[in-house]
Amino acid sequence: VQLQASGGGLVQAGGSLRLACTASRNILNIPSMGWHRQAPGKQRELVAGITAEGATNYPNFMEGRFTISRDISKNTVYLQMNDLKPEDTAVYYCLAREVIDRSWGQGTQVTVSS
Repeated sequence: VQLQASGGGLVQAGGSLRLACTASRNILNIPSMGWHRQAPGKQRELVAGITAEGATNYPNFMEGRFTISRDISKNTVYLQMNDLKPEDTAVYYCLAREVIDRSWGQGTQVTVSS
């Protein structure tokens, strides 16, 4: 599957952004999708995930600030990010995890200024 991510940008601390990840085929046939991020000098980490059944999961450090959702008709998964902090600055990647393979989107830069 091919993934096209968009929606990154520069925002002030406390602001919001919404990222979008559009898949090249029906996302109901993709067991799980998610958003990861990678800050300079750090490992890539999961920030939100959603299964084909619609179940969502977040790491504890998210503190409820990020919400993953989807529009099945558009084959698109979204990441709504609120109350952004400078430490959220990173390249955000969309991931499609299938049974024997996984695909990454091209990444979109999110920069939060203090």
